Amino acid sequence: MKLVIQRVSQAKVSVDNKILGQIDQGFCLLVAFADEDNDETIEYMARKVANMRIFSDSDDKMNLSILDVGGKILSISQFTLYADTKHGNRPSFTGAGNFETSKNKYDQFNQALANHGLQVETGEFGADMQIDLTNDGPVTILMER
Repeated sequence: MKLVIQRVSQAKVSVDNKILGQIDQGFCLLVAFADEDNDETIEYMARKVANMRIFSDSDDKMNLSILDVGGKILSISQFTLYADTKHGNRPSFTGAGNFETSKNKYDQFNQALANHGLQVETGEFGADMQIDLTNDGPVTILMER
């Protein structure tokens, strides 16, 4: 499983000019799965996201979690995080998980985030989506398990 966490002041996702999900302060997550990801992986990553301390406290130190600041999640599926660019100029995506299995894992991951007390907005799995966001900081964290 791979994640890109972007701390945002606002983000929204659209498909065919229709907004599917929209948040103010929080995280825009880009999420990808491999076939070997399991329930333990999904729970671990959801817990890490919920408790990641990358919001500023009163001393301007990154010391607060998304839960501490009442932020929300915009979760976007993005299999291209598994791009292998070692050979040639056309990326290979063979490391990305099977479509149906990954869709189920994506739904499970979003539910795990909600189980940790987070409000989760989503795009549409597998769709051609447009993301509009304001990265706050910028703060961008890469996670892999």
